[in-house]
Amino acid sequence: MSEIKVKLPYGQEEVDVIVPEKNLIGVYSPKDVAPVADLPQEISRCLQNPIGTKPLRDLVQGVKNVVIVADDNTRLTPTDKIIPVLLNEMNAAGIKDEQITIIIALGTHRFMTAEEIELKFGAEVAQRVKIKNHDFKNPDALVDLGVTANGTKILVNKETYEADFKIGVGSIVPHHIPGFAGGAKIVQPGISGEKTTAETHLLSVRAPRSYLGIENNPVREELNMIADKIGMHTIFNTVLNRHGEVVGAFFGHVEEAFTEGVKLAREVYAVNIPEAADIVISSSHPCDIEFWQAHKTLYPSDLAVKAGGTVILATPCYEGIAVTHGEMSDITCHSAKDLREMVDKGQVHDEVAAALAIAWAQVKEREDVYFVSNGVTDEEVRKLGFVPFASVQQAFDAALAKQGNAARVTVLTHAPDMLPIVPDNR
Repeated sequence: MSEIKVKLPYGQEEVDVIVPEKNLIGVYSPKDVAPVADLPQEISRCLQNPIGTKPLRDLVQGVKNVVIVADDNTRLTPTDKIIPVLLNEMNAAGIKDEQITIIIALGTHRFMTAEEIELKFGAEVAQRVKIKNHDFKNPDALVDLGVTANGTKILVNKETYEADFKIGVGSIVPHHIPGFAGGAKIVQPGISGEKTTAETHLLSVRAPRSYLGIENNPVREELNMIADKIGMHTIFNTVLNRHGEVVGAFFGHVEEAFTEGVKLAREVYAVNIPEAADIVISSSHPCDIEFWQAHKTLYPSDLAVKAGGTVILATPCYEGIAVTHGEMSDITCHSAKDLREMVDKGQVHDEVAAALAIAWAQVKEREDVYFVSNGVTDEEVRKLGFVPFASVQQAFDAALAKQGNAARVTVLTHAPDMLPIVPDNR
């Protein structure tokens, strides 16, 4: 019987799994699109030819202070390449470096260290302007702007809100909560308070399955309303290939530039798969830091696997389950229905964690999840409701025994950044 050795990225390493050729539907990755030839030139082009706004130099004329809201080290956005060009462009408009602050859009992630900040933003940027971690738990760092039309509490970073000009820097990829990351997501959850993030995340799990790849949905509408409420002027969003290289950049109006970027993101990240699989083997790369990031592997896998199938998730999780949501594993034993009731009754302290626990439960209630990780113990894996295995091969052998020798198999090499398009499987 012919067999195929499949290689999966696993953090900075690779792991192998042997799959019988007759079982394999295919090995899928984001499209290997060539990067732009000259990144600084492409950035400058975008700033001078915006979508739905004036050029950056015109926009910042005469402002007193600027805040750049930029994503953190859980994202691959090359902020060290983008932000120097932004600074130079604003300098040319008369804005000095000391008038500019970068707020790191951590959402509810842990603070970045000084070393991580320099690596992410570059030594030049770290020396030129102030860079601050967003503190989502500090009420003194937030401003209360009331509620959206739908009743979502709006708590956002005070310094950003009070700035004369605001620009968000991030990347557009498929995302299970707002359909695609990018655009207004840099505000919510990027620089929002915990209550705001809990409410939008809980909104996302009212639907029976994730909004992955669905551009227009209730969560995206909330994000846009919140960004508009704080006066977010512009965004600079990139679309990256699977190597983290920029294949396109978009600057301008928060919603209009994002909409244009999504078109390219679909071309890069959507993969057409001819049939739903009995077994899906997925790597969490590039979302490997902790399971709070690696869980994004679940939703593309869910789109690619049949109900009652098996998902094998390979992730290093260097920092464990969730650094800033330590009690997460205490609630993941519950069903989606029970978790919703617990939230409604005020029985869950961390509602952001509860929202993700519901999302995981929805996947677990549809298929089995086998879990391979060096960074999460077997006991922790079981508390999450998954089945631990020491290797991807052992997990696959067990899945094949369960699903049968004729089981159909799909492999997703960079699952968190993928949008499987599978006939009749949503």
